[in-house]
Amino acid sequence: MTTSTRLLFLAFLLLASPFLKVALCQSDSEDTGVEVSDVSEEESDAEEVFGLELSSALGIETLCVFPQNSAKIIKAGIETELLVGMKNDGQSNVDIVAVKGSLYLPFDQNAVQNLTALSFSNASVPTSAQATFPYVFAVSKFLQAGAFDLVGTIIYEIDGKPYQSTFYNGTIEVVEDGPLFRMESVFLSGLLIFVIILLAIYIQNGLKHMTKKTKRAPKVEVGTTTKNASHDEWLEGTSYTQSSSKSKKKK
Repeated sequence: MTTSTRLLFLAFLLLASPFLKVALCQSDSEDTGVEVSDVSEEESDAEEVFGLELSSALGIETLCVFPQNSAKIIKAGIETELLVGMKNDGQSNVDIVAVKGSLYLPFDQNAVQNLTALSFSNASVPTSAQATFPYVFAVSKFLQAGAFDLVGTIIYEIDGKPYQSTFYNGTIEVVEDGPLFRMESVFLSGLLIFVIILLAIYIQNGLKHMTKKTKRAPKVEVGTTTKNASHDEWLEGTSYTQSSSKSKKKK
């Protein structure tokens, strides 16, 4: 699919999201329709293929849009809706079985949470057509806030053979449901500010102490008289003092 085609497909999903559950574009040759599905969370035949490793079918393109949450910030415990777009360029109709998702920690292959699997009882996408399917899920309210990898998969059948395609594999941000500033955040911010203030005071006092030491350094004055007196005292009784006294008497 070319870049321009992808942009048109994305624009179609955004325009269709407010009022359509399943929207179908007209084909180039004739008008076709998509049967609107009844979505339920009850056990169905789709569970038989959930545990299988399926491949994607040729001619099938998928796309995902968060219509009211472009930042992909998910509140824990609150339902979030995304739209799954599918384009069928194959030779047969596509029967939609289910949409599911899973959350993973970054760089970890073990799922943190398997999200709700939504089954479609009577939804299909004819050849040369596009359709949009809603998927509503909720992250566990006990999940710790942070970045997680969301992997969304749509399961479908073509001529009775099951396939699956990944419509989203990227990062979402999970946040706690509630006020932006919680008591814990306020406490940590206050503690950080307190530590910074103490550090600044410590550095300031250290600089003042060093300045006072520099100013109080004693001055040493060396006088010639004192030096000569101490020198003569040390040489008293020697030939040097005697010669010195004789020279003074001559003067």
